[in-house]
Amino acid sequence: MKVYNNILETIGNTPLVRLNKLTKDVKATILAKVETTNPGNSVKDRMAVKMIEDAEKAGLIKPGGTIIEGTSGNTGMGLALGAIVKGYKLICVLNDKQSKEKMDILRAVGAEVVVCPTAVDPSDPRSYYSVSKRLANEIPNSWYVNQYDNLSNREAHYESTGPEIWEQTDGKITHFVVGVGTGGTISGVGKYLKEKNPDIKIWGIDTYGSVFKKYHETGIFDEAEIYPYITEGIGEDILPANVDFDVIDKFEKVTDKDAAVYTRRLAREEGIFVGNSAGAAIKGILQLKDELKEGDVVVVLFHDHGSRYVGKIFNDDWMRERGFLEEETKNAGDLVGRHGDQPLVTLYSEELLSHAVAKMKKHSISQIPVMKEGEFVGFVDDLHVFQLLCEQPDLLNKPVSQIMHPPLPVVDSTATIEKISALITKDVPAVLVNTENGYHIITRHDIIAAMA
Repeated sequence: MKVYNNILETIGNTPLVRLNKLTKDVKATILAKVETTNPGNSVKDRMAVKMIEDAEKAGLIKPGGTIIEGTSGNTGMGLALGAIVKGYKLICVLNDKQSKEKMDILRAVGAEVVVCPTAVDPSDPRSYYSVSKRLANEIPNSWYVNQYDNLSNREAHYESTGPEIWEQTDGKITHFVVGVGTGGTISGVGKYLKEKNPDIKIWGIDTYGSVFKKYHETGIFDEAEIYPYITEGIGEDILPANVDFDVIDKFEKVTDKDAAVYTRRLAREEGIFVGNSAGAAIKGILQLKDELKEGDVVVVLFHDHGSRYVGKIFNDDWMRERGFLEEETKNAGDLVGRHGDQPLVTLYSEELLSHAVAKMKKHSISQIPVMKEGEFVGFVDDLHVFQLLCEQPDLLNKPVSQIMHPPLPVVDSTATIEKISALITKDVPAVLVNTENGYHIITRHDIIAAMA
């Protein structure tokens, strides 16, 4: 019987898949190294097991001990598989921008999950770097993995991922492209490939808000480059020891929006259901396509599985809230369609101003139309209410009819964005839309979102 002794033995030997539709305008052959067939559904399985085994050899972890790591989720999954097979406990420290799916998956395989804020300095005691180190100091018989500076990370890719790519392409590879986070994948694979052929180009995909690109080009660690970003798994606000900048020929930055949009396009146009960094990587290749020629063979590595992003990248509402969803908006009906399932919040003219404040708070809205005998007779908005209450707090117990503005303009579903924009002014913050399903409201925010 052909049987694996445990799940760890199934790591590696992932497929190389030709991309066809998304890269049709690229002269080179683009091949995807799809790492989702690893048992933990990511490339991180390779280095997670390597780091555990090297720690065992070095005596850094003893039987029954606790593994502690700061992770974006994928390394944690690989460590969880190793911990299960080898009998260790696992604590994963994540920052709060990571998807809920990643956290749930880690808990499902027995890991304890600690969540830390994203928008803090790495040296801040609340950062996931600092919390990981603190827990390792506090918990007896524990080992802090530190995937960023643990060189077993990149060694794993030098020993496995690099040789696989060389063999699968029959040594014809000319470019290797991958998103850079800890730096282990690009540095390990890059070192192996350049030893085989120094002319192979190694391109790293970075994100806006990360220090890698500028540091590689100038040698300057510019803190002004650091700010919060959405793309998961790539970019850093530190310089991990695993990043071998001498191996990397170029960095290319990709926006959060492009990374998200192209992640979805990979699923819909290539049938490859992968994660956020894959979208960034393929968009990076498209941005650099003029540097590629006929006969080039480009291997782009896709880190992880799309199932970890179902609540984010593959969720229309999440994408829409961030202005990432590519929707064509032509008229009022299109705008209303974005929230057409939400009923219009209204007030009766005899209701007290305190009721208006409560409804604004409950529904997180800034303006409410006022009705009397089935007709719109006015509206109240938060700015006006704020100004009035600062001067006369007792107005809370007065009916809204005493302080309301004239009614909002009403348009039908065919009204153009231009027409709606002309109606919205400093004093008129919204318009009402008369649709087959009743009235809905379009605000300044809706127009801005449609223009983004």
